[in-house]
Amino acid sequence: MSGERGWQNANNILCVRLDSLGDVLMTSPAFRALKEGGTDRKITLLTSKSGGAIAPLIPEVNGTMIYDPPWMKASQPAQDSKAEFRMIEQLKKYEFDAAVIFTTFSQSPLPAALMAFMADIPLRLAHCRENPYSLLTDWAPETDHFGQAEVRHEVRRQLDLVATVGSRTTNESISLQVSPQALESARNWLAKIGLELGKPWLVLHPGATAPSRRYPPQGFAKAAGTLASAYGFQVLFTGTEPEAELVETIRTSMEADSFSLVGELDLEEFSALLSQAPLLISNNTGPVHIAAAFGTPVVDLYALTNPQHTPWHVPHRTLFHDVACKFCYKSICPMGHHNCLRLVTPEAVVAAALDLLEEVKFSRFTNEIS
Repeated sequence: MSGERGWQNANNILCVRLDSLGDVLMTSPAFRALKEGGTDRKITLLTSKSGGAIAPLIPEVNGTMIYDPPWMKASQPAQDSKAEFRMIEQLKKYEFDAAVIFTTFSQSPLPAALMAFMADIPLRLAHCRENPYSLLTDWAPETDHFGQAEVRHEVRRQLDLVATVGSRTTNESISLQVSPQALESARNWLAKIGLELGKPWLVLHPGATAPSRRYPPQGFAKAAGTLASAYGFQVLFTGTEPEAELVETIRTSMEADSFSLVGELDLEEFSALLSQAPLLISNNTGPVHIAAAFGTPVVDLYALTNPQHTPWHVPHRTLFHDVACKFCYKSICPMGHHNCLRLVTPEAVVAAALDLLEEVKFSRFTNEIS
């Protein structure tokens, strides 16, 4: 293994994170640690199309390359290896000093490590369950396993990885930055739909890519209706265009007025909106990690598919119903009952939102007088 000394002179670093937007965000503290671990370091991110959408808002990332490899779940079936050889040739042209391959504990780093090896990148780091021999110059033995009672948070896992080559940071927050123009645009949208910033309001994001992570629409409707009618909150729904039908179903059923910006915001405007929101209520999905980056409190309806993606370093409440089949790591509920979310009552969602807002209010008050 090369050890820390070899990495001290690595200034042109490739970071490989081929997962989704949320995974890239949870890796951003490790990007910061790498950036602070040397002088004049440049970070290039090799990521999926989804991850690439958020990369321009991460200040530590200097450049982005998009690649959807055949060994990742979300990729389309590959007919041949031409794209892989093209990517290897492209990586060679950048003359990277080092590559850090970030994975979840259930993924193998070896396909990406082989590509980095074939691209002649001299230093290559990853977690690995088996001895990679020459494919990795530096590797951290895999310590997380399926069925384990305690699995590291995804942010901690990646920070631990880069720490093995001497890259550490005192700021372990998720890294995200929006422009003044995006902030102004978000405020203009709120004014356009008639939401009054001087009155209580919150954002409700009911969508999620994986069906196993979706709280029932009727539960969202009842919770949102109570927060609006009984407690006076202006409820603002967000989501992408394909989620418009879901949102309208909830809005129609909630028996109270609400607002919607579904399909209206680009990703930076949406991030800017969450940076200003007093509270986000959401399934376990990317917006939770965007909110966490800005310190926006989160009520996370957390399906027990896996334990390592809870809100990071932000005031939050995670809501779930404990089930024997927890931590299934499935996108579709294998039991078909969705009880880890379905049995969370709308009353519990309302109580969590009110309790969290009161906690944040008290914390701010004590900080002001201390």
